[in-house]
Amino acid sequence: MKKALVLGLTFLLIAIAAFYAFIYFVPYSQGYRSGELIKFSSRGVLTKTWEGEISQGISGAQIFSFSVLDKEKEVIQKLKDYQGKYVKVTYVERYATFFWLGDSNYFITEVVEEKSPHFNK
Repeated sequence: MKKALVLGLTFLLIAIAAFYAFIYFVPYSQGYRSGELIKFSSRGVLTKTWEGEISQGISGAQIFSFSVLDKEKEVIQKLKDYQGKYVKVTYVERYATFFWLGDSNYFITEVVEEKSPHFNK
């Protein structure tokens, strides 16, 4: 009985670790999005996560919501600096997320400021 309990707990811990590793390390997709950075903030009750939104249309009808991991210090600082500007972001989409990582399945890995196609002068 004791051996079965230990084997069951071991299997359960391995299954949880494998699920977490799959969610964290296996991307569903990778890509780029461009638009006006309209929101970027640190929010949460139990854990603070960095969340943002990019408007991809003139009217703001298409909103791309994203998260940024705490380890991405340079990306966080650039997003703070580029608030209200047109940006191009590189993202990794995960199958799911955990509350301590972020609210979105899209995680930004790089950001650059772009010239807006809407306001050519």
